[in-house]
Formats: sequence, C-alpha cells, structure tokens
Amino acid sequence: MKLTDIDLNLLVVFHHLVRERGVSRTADALGLSQPAVSNALARLRRLLGDELFLRTATGMAPTPYAQELAGPVAQALETLHGALNVRTRFEPATSRRCFTLALTDVGEIYFLPVLMEALADLAPGVTLRCVPVADPNLREDMAAGRVDLALGALPSLQAGFYQQALFRQRHVALMRADHPLTPARRISAAQLRQTAQVRVAASGTDHGRLDEWMAQRGVSRPVQLTVPHYVALGQVLSDTRLMAIVPERFATRVCQPFGLVSRPLALTLPTSVICQYWHSHLHRDAGHQWLRHLMASHFGTTEAAETTGQARANG
Repeated sequence: MKLTDIDLNLLVVFHHLVRERGVSRTADALGLSQPAVSNALARLRRLLGDELFLRTATGMAPTPYAQELAGPVAQALETLHGALNVRTRFEPATSRRCFTLALTDVGEIYFLPVLMEALADLAPGVTLRCVPVADPNLREDMAAGRVDLALGALPSLQAGFYQQALFRQRHVALMRADHPLTPARRISAAQLRQTAQVRVAASGTDHGRLDEWMAQRGVSRPVQLTVPHYVALGQVLSDTRLMAIVPERFATRVCQPFGLVSRPLALTLPTSVICQYWHSHLHRDAGHQWLRHLMASHFGTTEAAETTGQARANG
C-alpha cells in the first residue's frame, strides 16, 4: 500500500481507538460524531483488509494485526506532531498535564513522596496516575501512549525502549528492632538458613529473582510467609519475629515508621540497577523531557549513570 492510498486522518482515528477502546470515547476525544468515527473505521477495514477491532464485553479489542500496527502508527504520528510543533515549550508552573507512571509497589513507596513534593513546588497543576509494572500489556500501553514512564529494574523493557539508569542498590536484611539477629553487624549465609523469613514474589522485576540468586550460591532459606508485594511487609515484620531480604532503598523508607532495622548481608548478591524507561515517540517531547530530568535530578546517582550509560535505546 502507498501512502497516497490512505487518509492521514484515518490513522489518527485508529490511534485513538487503540487508546480508548470504544467508538464513543474516541469520538469525544477527537470532537467528532460517533457515525464519523464508525465510518472512518469502516474505511480502514476496507483499506487494510482486517477487522482491526472486535467488540467484547469490556470494549473494542484490537486484533493481532491492529496490535502490530499500533506502535508504528503511534510513533509516526508523534514524530509528525513533534515536527509540526517544534516551537512548543513545556511550562511546568502552568501546565495541567497528567503523566502516567508504571511503578512497582516498592517504587510507589520510594519515589512518590519525594516526587509529589517536588511537583507541589515546581508544577502544582501537573498530576500523576500510577499503574502497576506487572501489567502484561505494559509494552503495548507505552507504545500506544497510555503509559509515559516506567520505573524499576524491568527486564521486560530491556529491548526497544530508551532507558536511563537512576541508581544501583543492593539487598539487605530487614527485621524489627528487638529481633535476635539485630546485634549482628552482617547477616551470614548460616543465619539466613536458620531464620524464618517472609518472601516477596515481586514478579516481573529483578527483585523477584532473589531466590534464584541465593540458590546459585547454595543458600536456601526457611520461608514461613510468601506475599505478592511489599505493601504490607513493614507491618508484618513489625508484629512478628520474621525477617525479609529487601531492596536497600525500600528499607530506608520503612525502618523508622515501623520500628525496623536493616543489616547488610555477608552473602554477595547481584545489585539491581533501577532505571526509568520510555518509548521512543516521547523521547523529544518537551514535557516528558522535563519529567525525566526531574526524576534524574532527585533520584539519579553519578555511579549508576557511569555504570550503564546515561540514556540509550536498546534492541
């Protein structure tokens, strides 16, 4: 198919259908009538020889072909938009923009208090919406513009996305202040084998590989409780004699509120590099650049940047 065979406006409608998953919501977003959107979709179906969207109980689901098209179309439209608006500036003090961030629960606990305080000072009209990084559609949502920035140690985003290292962190042992192991300066492999622990699954992140790393070093641990995330961990450790191995910066956030202490491990485990990830169609967006700079200035370390490179597109 040649570009002259298709109306660019049809691609704009397609892009919004991918995002909104409904004719009426797309019509509202574009300021069009529902019949106009339905007509545009019918024309696209004829031109491309595919249904593109199928009605389901939860909205219009894109077909595999539409999912394949979504990323390239979004990137092409964003590139064209950027070329036509090269003079556009982002003014944080007056902006009303909403950014969507994909975070782990550790990320919510570590990043959000500092980030919201910074926004209150610099960009009081800017709002944030947070979604979980474990969502299986994260890559597609970022390509389609539904998620602006993902934060964490995310192997699934190692290819095809820009990334900037923010900091490197190790794992530490976390327990309540009167735990029998608190006098120890470092927690040994033998102590780990003998101490009842909480395991946090943390699927989809580097933190979820903790047991794999320990097994490679011949260390097994008695897990008494397994939880899917970190949200309740501070309270659990505060009220029990259990111990947990956690990311160091999570420990810094929860020690004081829950009366906990952390201790380094004598066992050498891989460190996690926490990055911010974004899709290429937002790379030159002025508002997105401002947000990335804000994240780097508040959370970035020179050591992490020098280790992995300041920003790169992989894949």
